[in-house]
Amino acid sequence: GKIASIGVVAVEFRFRLSKTRAHVGPVVFRVVNRGKLAHDFKIAGRKTPLIKPGKSAVLRVVFRKAGHYRYVCTVPGHAAAGMKGVLTVA
Repeated sequence: GKIASIGVVAVEFRFRLSKTRAHVGPVVFRVVNRGKLAHDFKIAGRKTPLIKPGKSAVLRVVFRKAGHYRYVCTVPGHAAAGMKGVLTVA
């Protein structure tokens, strides 16, 4: 079957995901930084490189079990400012 794809837009200081639910298995996150600062996107122990403003990155993650997976920007202070959320995998 086709691999699920989720679009992620990063701005100061939040992420907007095209979907907040996914199925168990591989998911490709297409992360675009529309902010003015560099950001990254980390989920389930995997993380993009630091993405410069206007640039993008792709992160492939295999979710092996259902659950709630937190995602964050790992740049110091950014998650605390609101760059975080939860993806539900069912």
